[in-house]
Amino acid sequence: MEVALVSAATGALKPVLGKLATLLGDEYKRFKGVHGDIKSLSNELAAMEAFLLNMSEEEDPDVQDKVWMNEVRELSYDMEDSIDDFMQSVGNEDTKPDGVWEKMKTSFGKLGKMKARRRIGNEIHDLKKQIIEVAERNERYKAREVFSKAKNTTIDPRALAIFKHTSELVGIDEPKAEVIKLLTKGASTKEKTKLVSIIGSGGMGKTTLANQVYQDLKGKFKCRAFLSISRNPDMMNILRTILSEVSGQRYADTEAGSIQQLIIKITDFLVDKRYFVVLDDIWDVDTWHVLKLALPVASSGSIIITTTRINDVAKSCCSTPFSGVIYCIRPLDMVDSRQLFYTRLFNSEEKCPSYLKKVSEHILKKCAGLPLAIIAISGLLANTERTEGPWKQVEDSIGRALERNPSVEGMMKILSLSYFELPAHLKSCLLCLSIFPEDSIIKKKVLIHRWIAERIIHTEAGYSTTHELGERCFNELINRSLIQPAMTDKFDRVKSCRLHDTILDFIISKSIEENFVTLVGVPSLTVGTQSRVRRLSLQDGEQKELIVPKGLVLSHVRSLDVFGKSEKIPSMDNFSYLRFLNFDYCNQLENNHLKTIGKLFQLRYLSLQWATNVSKLPELIGYLWCLEILDLRDSSVCELPASIVNSY
Repeated sequence: MEVALVSAATGALKPVLGKLATLLGDEYKRFKGVHGDIKSLSNELAAMEAFLLNMSEEEDPDVQDKVWMNEVRELSYDMEDSIDDFMQSVGNEDTKPDGVWEKMKTSFGKLGKMKARRRIGNEIHDLKKQIIEVAERNERYKAREVFSKAKNTTIDPRALAIFKHTSELVGIDEPKAEVIKLLTKGASTKEKTKLVSIIGSGGMGKTTLANQVYQDLKGKFKCRAFLSISRNPDMMNILRTILSEVSGQRYADTEAGSIQQLIIKITDFLVDKRYFVVLDDIWDVDTWHVLKLALPVASSGSIIITTTRINDVAKSCCSTPFSGVIYCIRPLDMVDSRQLFYTRLFNSEEKCPSYLKKVSEHILKKCAGLPLAIIAISGLLANTERTEGPWKQVEDSIGRALERNPSVEGMMKILSLSYFELPAHLKSCLLCLSIFPEDSIIKKKVLIHRWIAERIIHTEAGYSTTHELGERCFNELINRSLIQPAMTDKFDRVKSCRLHDTILDFIISKSIEENFVTLVGVPSLTVGTQSRVRRLSLQDGEQKELIVPKGLVLSHVRSLDVFGKSEKIPSMDNFSYLRFLNFDYCNQLENNHLKTIGKLFQLRYLSLQWATNVSKLPELIGYLWCLEILDLRDSSVCELPASIVNSY
C-alpha cells in the first residue's frame, strides 16, 4: 500500500487527493450530497499536482510561476488540515469507543456530528472556490510545457553508502607536509607554542587539511582536541568539550558555572603540559579572543591549528600572544582535479570513455580547482546518462560562474544544478536537513523516521518497508555528495551524517523560499516572508528565552524541533496539526509541558530522548491513534500509562 507523499514541490496535494478519494468511499456515503464537488475538486487538484511536479524541475521559473506555485502549496496544506479536522471530528459512527475517548466524544454528542455533516458541504464548496480562483490567476498552468530532461540513470537502489576514507583524498600530501613543517620546524619541548591559521574560501578543503595534519601528529601529544567552532558558537559547550578532550574526562553540563571558570580550569590543566588543539571554522575575531584565553603560551612545544575563511580572523589568530603563520590553501591543480573527478566517476582516469574526455576537461576547468565543486558536480554526473549531450548540458548550465567567482556564488550555482537534478522526493528529503543547527551530527535512523512521519517518503514496489526505502534515499544523498558521512559501523556503513556549511546555506535558502522550514533563533538569518509556518525549528544557542517573531502563524505547524536550552517551551495548545515533535536533549522540558499533548490527533512521532526532567506521560497520550514512534530513551520515564495500549 502506498502512503500519501508530501513534498517540497507539491506541498500536501497528494495526501489531499488521497483523502478526497476516501470521502467518496462507503465510509462517508452519508455525505453523498457533496460527491460532485469532491470529484470536481479532485480533478482540478490532480492537474495542478502534475504541473507543479513539472515546474519543480525548472531551475529558475519566472516570478509569476513562483508566486503561483507557493500559493497552491500553501493552500494544499490548509486543505489537508481542514479535511483531517473534519474526518477526526466525525469519526466512525459504527465504532463504539470506550474509556477516556468515549468521554471526550460524548461531550460533543450527536449535535457535534450533525454540525460536522453540515460543515463538510460548506468546506468542500469553499475549497473548490479557492482552487478555481487560484487557477484563474494562472490560466496557463495546464498548457505550459516544461523542458523535459533526459532520464537519469540511477545508482543501484540497494547500494550501501560506504565511506571512503583517505583513498578519496587528492592533492593533500603537499599542503599537509607544508603545514606540518611550519608546526614542527625547530620544534622542541622548550619551544614556544606554535600556531598555523589555514585560510581559504568555503569548499577549498580547509577542514580536510587540518584533520589530516591532526591525524598525523596527534600521537605525539597526550593532550589533544579537534573542535568545530562554526558561525554561532556555544562557548560554554566548546570550552567544556576542550576540557573533556585534553583531559580525557567527561565534564557534565552542570559543572563549571561560567565561561571564566572553564577558561581557568583549562589553562590550569594545560599550563605545564604539551598540547595540540585544532579549532576549525572560526568566523569572527571575538570568538578567537575568548578561545585563546584558554590556550596557554607555554614553552612546552605545544601547537595550534585554526581554520577560517576570513582574513581578519586569520591575522588575529597569528598576532600576540601567538607568533603564528597564515597558510593560504590553494585550489587543486589540473592533475589533482582530474584524479578526484575521474576516480569518483570511473575509479580511474583511464576508464573514462574517450567521447566524454573533452567535455570533462571543460567541466573541470570551470570547477576552478575547488574540491567541493568537483565532488558536487561528479555526484551530479554520476546520476546522469553517460553520453556527451547531457554532460554538455551540465557544462553549459555551469556557465562561467566559478571562473568569475571561485567561492560562494559559483558554488551556489553548482549546488543549484545538483539540487534540481534530484527527484521530487529526494529534494524534500534534503530540505529536511535544513531543520538541524549548523555542525550537527544527524543520525540516519532519526532522519528516516522524520521522512516517514511527515510522509515525505512512501512505499514502492520492490521495497518491503518504508524504512528500507528511507535507507535508499539516505544512501543516494551520500552518493550524490550532498551529505557527508560522519560515523560508520564496523562494516563501514554510514550511521550518521553532517552537512558542509556551504550546502547547509543553500538548502536553508531553498527551504525559506518554498516555506518548507522556518528557522527561529539563528543569528543573521531573516525569517521568511510567509506568515503561516509549516515546519518550525527553534534554535536558541545560549539565549535564555527564544522570542518567536510576531506575525508568525503557528496553528498549522506540522513539525516542531526544539534545539538548545531556552527556558521557555512553547505550549502544545498552539500546535493542533503536528505530525512530528522532537524534544531531544531538552532538559528544561517538564511533565506539565505535555499535559495537553492529547490534542495532537495527527501526531506520528514524539521523541523525548534525554529529556531528563520528564518522568511521567499524560494518560491521554494513549489516545493519539496516529502515533507510530515514541522515543523515551534516556528520559526519566519509568512507566507507561495504561492507555498506551489504545495506540496499537
